[in-house]
Amino acid sequence: MRGRSAPGAEDNAGVDGDETGGPAPRGSRLGVAVAVLGLAVVTATLVPLRGDVSLASVSLLYLVPVVAAAAAGGVWPALLGAVGADLLVNFFFVAPYRTLSVDSPGNAIVLVVYVLVAATVAVAVDIAARQRAAATRRAVEARLLAQISAAPAAAGSLPQLLEQVRLAYRMRAVALLRGDETVDLAGDPPSGGPVLHVPAGPGFRLTVWGRHVSAEDRQTLTRLAAAAFRLSENQRLADEAARARELAEIDRLRAALLNAVGHDLRTPLAGIKAAVSSLRQPDVDWAPQDQAELLATVEESTDRLVSVLENLLSLSRLQAGVLSAVVEPVALDAVAAEALIHLPDRGRVDFDVPDDLPLGLADPGLLERVLANLLLNAVAAGPPDGRIRVSGEASGGWLRLHVVDHGPGLPAQDRERMFEPFQRLHDRGGGLGLGLAIARGFTEAMGGTLMPSDTPGGGLTMTVAVPAAIRAEE
Repeated sequence: MRGRSAPGAEDNAGVDGDETGGPAPRGSRLGVAVAVLGLAVVTATLVPLRGDVSLASVSLLYLVPVVAAAAAGGVWPALLGAVGADLLVNFFFVAPYRTLSVDSPGNAIVLVVYVLVAATVAVAVDIAARQRAAATRRAVEARLLAQISAAPAAAGSLPQLLEQVRLAYRMRAVALLRGDETVDLAGDPPSGGPVLHVPAGPGFRLTVWGRHVSAEDRQTLTRLAAAAFRLSENQRLADEAARARELAEIDRLRAALLNAVGHDLRTPLAGIKAAVSSLRQPDVDWAPQDQAELLATVEESTDRLVSVLENLLSLSRLQAGVLSAVVEPVALDAVAAEALIHLPDRGRVDFDVPDDLPLGLADPGLLERVLANLLLNAVAAGPPDGRIRVSGEASGGWLRLHVVDHGPGLPAQDRERMFEPFQRLHDRGGGLGLGLAIARGFTEAMGGTLMPSDTPGGGLTMTVAVPAAIRAEE
């Protein structure tokens, strides 16, 4: 919602239209002009033919400008035209000519009947025009209201509605106001005051600038104003619901983070605390083997703390959109071997990445982190004595690295959910549940993809695909 003052907002009742629902002044003037011009043309055409054309034919021809005046300006210009036509017929075509006298009762009857017929035709044409205009207004109203009912309350719905109202009623501008503040505006308001204010809802009103507004148009605009108010309220409620969902998701992530971090930080800290406290006891003479085991516990717990903190920092960079990937041609076998070096159970891994693969476009540091996280996940998911296989291939301008385990696998419906932060699913190794979320985020930041699939015979295969460097050069 925009919070600026509406032009002309101080004019709260500026209505220039015809309050009775009759034609606007410009339409009346147009009707009179059509009647005068039409009567002049018919008279100039028929006077030279006087005597050759019957009085009945002359009277019928004089109905044409009367009908045109009724269509252009309504009933009053048409009635004026009918009286004028009757006088012209009497003056030019009824003997004695060029006087208003009538020489026979038959001609007098013709003139009276002409006025009655012309008046009847004018009223009928005016009624038909009004009915047609009313039908058009109802059709426009029904179309706009149906569109409001069918369309969801999404961002941009209200401006679109106001623009359609402006176009349908040929207005310069249409605005929904709350007090003196503009909620939304369509068009460019002129410097003058608004043509009309109509109530829309508690504290709201619809304001239009442009042509004169009839009573029928005002009634229709009042209904459309109420619909615009409802759409505005629905949009506001939808925005509030979206914000509530966003806050709920933030709370969920915060709770998951606290739960996960609380466990994954306390455990290694407790191990470090116990090992260091034991080593510092002055009355205990530790054997070299025992001392080495305690120091190994400190190192392992410290590595675990570093891993937790690195994952948290990586996730925060991904969610903040500040991760920068330096993509360059890299040898995938060297990156995969580097990731394997830091794996605790690397003896369980069968390495089958050919050293003659084409170079791939990737950030070597990010790709190593991706493969390391996938390997840790595979080791945790597979059986204690199960084998992990890392293989590579090139096809279709892409290089693919497969990390294959033979664990319990994962149902298809859970494969997208496992990439969400703090999702552990069937991971028996514990941890924050950030490894796969970070792996996919890093892969996509490099322009690659990370997709899961079934391992033949059972298990899960994670495939990292990056573009081939030669394809980028072509």
